[in-house]
Amino acid sequence: MTANIGLIGLAVMGQNLVLNMNDHGFKVAVYNRTTSRVDEFLEGPAKGTNIVGTYSLEQLVDSLDAPRRVMLMVKAGDVLDQYIENLLPLLSAGDIIIDGGNSLYSDSNRRTDYLRDNGILYIGTGVSGGEEGARHGPSIMPGGNKDAWPAVKPIFQAISAKVDGAPCCEWVGDNGGGHYVKMVHNGIEYGDMQLICEAYQLMREGLGLSVDEIQEIFAQWNNGVLDSYLVEITANILAYKDENGQPLLDSILDTAGQKGTGKWTGINALDMGIPLTLIAESVFARCLSAQKEERVKVAESLPKQTVVFNGDKKAMIDAIHDALYASKIISYAQGFQLMREAAKEYKWTLNYGDIALMWRGGCIIRSQFLGNIKQAYDENPELENLLLADFFAQAMVKADVGWRQAVILGIQLNVPTPAFSSALAYFDGYRTARLPANLLQAQRDYFGAHSYERTDKPRGEFFHTDWTGQGGKTASSTYNV
Repeated sequence: MTANIGLIGLAVMGQNLVLNMNDHGFKVAVYNRTTSRVDEFLEGPAKGTNIVGTYSLEQLVDSLDAPRRVMLMVKAGDVLDQYIENLLPLLSAGDIIIDGGNSLYSDSNRRTDYLRDNGILYIGTGVSGGEEGARHGPSIMPGGNKDAWPAVKPIFQAISAKVDGAPCCEWVGDNGGGHYVKMVHNGIEYGDMQLICEAYQLMREGLGLSVDEIQEIFAQWNNGVLDSYLVEITANILAYKDENGQPLLDSILDTAGQKGTGKWTGINALDMGIPLTLIAESVFARCLSAQKEERVKVAESLPKQTVVFNGDKKAMIDAIHDALYASKIISYAQGFQLMREAAKEYKWTLNYGDIALMWRGGCIIRSQFLGNIKQAYDENPELENLLLADFFAQAMVKADVGWRQAVILGIQLNVPTPAFSSALAYFDGYRTARLPANLLQAQRDYFGAHSYERTDKPRGEFFHTDWTGQGGKTASSTYNV
């Protein structure tokens, strides 16, 4: 019997996806560049399954039924491109290559076109949920060549997470659409994690609470509007004790790593002109954390003034809760606005309600209010910003006072809150009818003759002023980046 699908790359994610497919009745052939890992897998986690081991790309391809479906779980970039080149001579027209790694969406655009020209169908799919999700049900975000979707849909939807019986997997969009949505997902993940860290630090340093006290708070929060995977695992992390009986968290070095997807999201937002401020600050916070040695030196040369909180701790904990909730809404609002702009730019048809549904289960950013996001887009598919939906507008109004109190607390007690603060600044800026950009435009016109529009004239009509009486009437060309 031939295999239904082949998978290349037996790191943990690859192994768990294979086991997940096997559990759902699909016969899987596997290959790994270091072939000894194939034997280790078959003799270990895959022992007693119907999984087929192969020891060359030729053997892998020959073991598959038509159309051949080959899924790559390898390092994004040059390694993936090399595998594609090696597979091409072995495949036939209509066969399918699936990239399940964290590829940059523009690379998926290129690969879709390149493989189409060679008669091969390409799917670039985001897979979220980590090791546990891959094993028991991830969120899967496929894009690429839609002609390939019917051939992989039964497999992907079977192995994906389910919410109310619906699979957390639907077709996202053409070319790099799937990897783009996964990129934005990861950007929101960066934001969520940073927000939780700021809430933790406000309670630990600002309010002087113990790790155990904060653990109880996060456990309680996970039963309310903040119910989410990241809040849940934060409570679990805070409860974990080291060998000495103390919280393990206190022994972990405060330098954060990153693989680049959050940075990609920020760069793309700059290219699109979308104010993705919270996610950008979350990326920069990780960059700042990496400057550990410098921070230690500066902490000695520029010590913080010691300020003790003497207010109502219970009320302030509630305020931090509201700041976390409101800022989290901003993170998603900015992310969805970026996807909306990308859909226009790249001519994708993105269903934002379906995307929210795909993120409700299996993925790292799964949370309770994703159901409210889906409802908001179901009610208004053309919604410009989540903040304009009744549910989220009311939530922001309710959280407003506490949110500001939490940011003020950080300022007063020297506790940095870059994500809380930038989210609040965005919220205030987004609902400000008249920003000081009129002065900014005057400055640009003064030193560079860049011209400006007037409030008493139609949009699109530009004016230049000779501010010094020596500049003449010639204006610079008008453009937007």
